[in-house]
Amino acid sequence: MQRRNFVKLGGAAAALQCLPTIGFSQQGDVFRIGSLTPITGAGSPYGPGMQQAIRLAVDEINAAGGAGGRKLELFTEDDQTKPDAAVLAAKKLIEVNKVQALLGTWASGVTLAVMPLTDAAGIIEMNVSGAPAISTLDTKDLVWRFQATNDRFGAAFAEICTKRGFKRPATMAFNNASGLGNVEGFTRAWTQRGGKVVEHVTYEPARPSYRSELQKILAAKPDVIVMGSYLPDTTILLREWFQAGGDNKWIIPGWAANPDLVKALGAEVCEGIISVDTVSNEKSASYAHFDAAFTKASGKAASTNIYAAMAYDMVIALGLAMEAAGPRATVEQINARIRDVSNAPGTAVFTFAEGKAQLAKKAKVNYEGASSKLDFDKAGDATPDFGVYVIEKGQLVRRDVVSITM
Repeated sequence: MQRRNFVKLGGAAAALQCLPTIGFSQQGDVFRIGSLTPITGAGSPYGPGMQQAIRLAVDEINAAGGAGGRKLELFTEDDQTKPDAAVLAAKKLIEVNKVQALLGTWASGVTLAVMPLTDAAGIIEMNVSGAPAISTLDTKDLVWRFQATNDRFGAAFAEICTKRGFKRPATMAFNNASGLGNVEGFTRAWTQRGGKVVEHVTYEPARPSYRSELQKILAAKPDVIVMGSYLPDTTILLREWFQAGGDNKWIIPGWAANPDLVKALGAEVCEGIISVDTVSNEKSASYAHFDAAFTKASGKAASTNIYAAMAYDMVIALGLAMEAAGPRATVEQINARIRDVSNAPGTAVFTFAEGKAQLAKKAKVNYEGASSKLDFDKAGDATPDFGVYVIEKGQLVRRDVVSITM
């Protein structure tokens, strides 16, 4: 286990310190938030944007006078998309920075690794991870998932296979909770539809070649290969598949089949790949509000990073729960109000300021998020819709939207 260098975003911290304290219950009364996102590693295409979105939401709440009479104070760390590094970073955030909520974990392995720490500390954990085990291990209802579960991804994959007329799917999975969760969810949904998976291979990380695993899959003559994978391993697999002259289709999660994959392999190799990812609540006022702020801050549209909207919603939902719980509320009391401010029924609100104004009138609010309608089920999971993209001439083109209810 390697020690990591803790990166301090001095400019952001200084900006937060310059915000006025008028309107807070007392100067120095703060609620501490830890941002733990993948700045490096497999999640690095998304982590910096997630961190930026969290910072934007913190600034927005503080500019509106804080939440529940308190200023938000932000501490940021890189989880490196590695469970061991994430544990070290989470310990620093919890034990040194004394955070009361830890937000932004991306990889399922990372979320599962830090959950025992947040659970023991009695603090809120918010993530965009997919592993079904996250729900079952959340015994204190302190964990909130803003991404669809891998089971729901699998169900979406099955719906796509049915719509496109595939008959002989095979599956390949990276050997971790997320990769296996994706293909196991697909297999359950596919067999419930009367289908059969012709072959499956689980493969290990950090391999220079996957030829033997690929040969086993191709020997079964699948018409489509459904993946539970990340970008680095997908890049190796597709290069070797193309060199072998494979002619089947692929269904790959969006975090692996993205513009970086096309950049690495070229348009010819990637032509026709079906990429599936959740889509934001794009027609909502909350998405328009976030998109404008994110574009101004980062120079990139919110559509370039699906997880950024989820990370932003984490802070807004938390802030509204703090406002609903009132001054001096404990973490437990704040946590208990997250469904109250996010789920129907209630007055629909699309920004923190709108929700705060309604709560001041003693109204019940329903925050319609930028990432999804943000209705949490009994496990604390939200379910965004799924975008179905096809890579055509090097571009990801959305061809369908699939909704899943479970």
